[in-house]
Amino acid sequence: MSFLDRLIRAPSSDPVADGPAANSAAGETETVRRIVARLDSLPAERARFLAGFAYILARAAHADLDISDAETTVMESAVHELGELDEAQAILVVQMAKLQSRTKFGTEDYLVTREFAGFATDDQKLAVLRACFAVGASDDEISSDEAQVINGIAKELGVDRASLNAVRERYVDQFTAIRAARRLAQH
Repeated sequence: MSFLDRLIRAPSSDPVADGPAANSAAGETETVRRIVARLDSLPAERARFLAGFAYILARAAHADLDISDAETTVMESAVHELGELDEAQAILVVQMAKLQSRTKFGTEDYLVTREFAGFATDDQKLAVLRACFAVGASDDEISSDEAQVINGIAKELGVDRASLNAVRERYVDQFTAIRAARRLAQH
């Protein structure tokens, strides 16, 4: 059975086929499979991309252990525009990703991001990174926790330092650490 078949199929009665070894060997994650299942009307590859994309955005939003309405709005907009989904589908994808991020974080964050990095193009990786910064800046500031998580996402995606810095430059005035340093310099 192919990877995509296992990704979108319903669980079988064969515990060996559905066990952790079968899933981890293919590099898929439970989080991505759940979101993909809700998007079964889309081609499997597209649904997989959207599930990973939305989960990574939810991971960035959940860096401070809260996903605000402002962050949700930015996530929905990014998934709608970059994911080329209608508004209802974008809302569904974001809500599923938020739920998964709130309940699965930790190792799952790393696994989903690494899986996404394995099939995304360089342009798609930069797009998700830009969207992560936009999510972090949705309340007009990027906390140290958010910056740390986004830097980790960039590393896991394989985005080089120069590209990360180019994306980060747009948001330099929103970093709380930079704002604090500027306030100290004024005194």
